[in-house]
Amino acid sequence: MSPADPVSTRLRASHVLLDLEQFLPYRLSVLSNRVSGNIAKLYGDRYGLAIPEWRVITILALYPGSSASEVSDRTAMDKVAVSRAVARLLERGFIKRETHGDDRRRSVLALSAAGFEVYETIAPMVIEITRKLMSVLSEEEEQVLEKLILRLAGEGLERMGEGV
Repeated sequence: MSPADPVSTRLRASHVLLDLEQFLPYRLSVLSNRVSGNIAKLYGDRYGLAIPEWRVITILALYPGSSASEVSDRTAMDKVAVSRAVARLLERGFIKRETHGDDRRRSVLALSAAGFEVYETIAPMVIEITRKLMSVLSEEEEQVLEKLILRLAGEGLERMGEGV
């Protein structure tokens, strides 16, 4: 948009400008994208995995027998992104799908032996990268950050109307 653009001129005249670089959701997103991007190099280079695929693997390592919908809920990822990640992981043999014992209409997911190998190789590296990131904070600052994240994820989202 050029400075002479009438829409741009109207926005400036109204004095309602959002400073994106001071906007909390934007700042959190940028930080998250940078951290996730650095971590993604580990499993991307070694196993050719994308971020959604790694997240599915991680959730299934922690919660074996989850449905795709449950993975979506736990990761806050779009169901389509989870579905695509699940399809790629099934195709590559990193996960397996079975029907739920009590409900034949419900399928559940679990890591295969190859998926466990990926998780057990990458998880310690991810933990180390996270440790390095957090090393710039004192122990007290880490505790404050944890409390603030929990508070924003609880009360903050509730006040926004999302509900938790």
